Amino acid sequence: MEYIGEIAALATAFFWSFTSLFFTAASKRIGSYWLNKIRIILAVILLGSTLFITTGRLLPDGIPAESYYYLILSGVIGLSLADTLLFRSFVMMGPRISLLVFSVSPIIAAITAWIMLGEKLGIMAILGIIVTLSGVAWVTSERSYNNGNNTSGYKISGKAILLTIGAAAGQAIGLVLAKAGMGDTLDALPATFIRMAAAAVGIWMYSIIRGHIWELPTKLKDVKALYLSLGGAVCGPFLGVWLSLAAVKHTEAGIAMAIMATVPVMVIPLVILIHKEKVSYRAVIGAVVTVGGVALLFVS
Repeated sequence: MEYIGEIAALATAFFWSFTSLFFTAASKRIGSYWLNKIRIILAVILLGSTLFITTGRLLPDGIPAESYYYLILSGVIGLSLADTLLFRSFVMMGPRISLLVFSVSPIIAAITAWIMLGEKLGIMAILGIIVTLSGVAWVTSERSYNNGNNTSGYKISGKAILLTIGAAAGQAIGLVLAKAGMGDTLDALPATFIRMAAAAVGIWMYSIIRGHIWELPTKLKDVKALYLSLGGAVCGPFLGVWLSLAAVKHTEAGIAMAIMATVPVMVIPLVILIHKEKVSYRAVIGAVVTVGGVALLFVS
């Protein structure tokens, strides 16, 4: 199927836009620290159940040891470490500014894929990435500075910016490692399960070492937060991450990540419908520019 990678990347951004709303509401109730741990366990259960129902087993036979190495490393770097850094950045300087800085991830992905996999982007693809990220940056910065409720209490600092760049690099490198682990034979679903399971082990081992595990029963008492976490887990680390691996499997990593970076633009109609937010002409123009950039990526 033509453009399957680009379509999967668009679907990823679509599902991640819903994830941001679910997880924002859940984190207000139980905090981003516990949300991160609970949603990854839910994702492992969802992925494992899907694999078992569709194939009768958790993993197919004959996965090379090298694939396990790349995918486990991808899960630890791209999900455990990157998400922990990004959530910390959200707390320090807010999601809007964090996502603005985080938009460098497609560039890091393109460079990493060029070094590791020999992927090269043409002029149209590079132009499409630049236009897409420009539109995303325009929308994100506008919503950061014009909506006082989103920036109140946050402080931009060098440490927060470094954390966000680290998160962007972690996610980009993680996806490239996942692409290397899948190769030409392994499907995206079992690859996602291996990544997510490795990330879950990493996150929960860290929690146990830090002695935070005893807080879990208190967090599980908030039933509404659990439902919100489940909704976010379905859209994000289950469907979203699964589709993101399908995207990088079938197109260049830089192109896939640039399309997936359009989440702040896709969120706009959702916040209009759900939260009744007003959107400025500047945000609309930024959205149009982003769509133009994505169109260039499809024809590159």
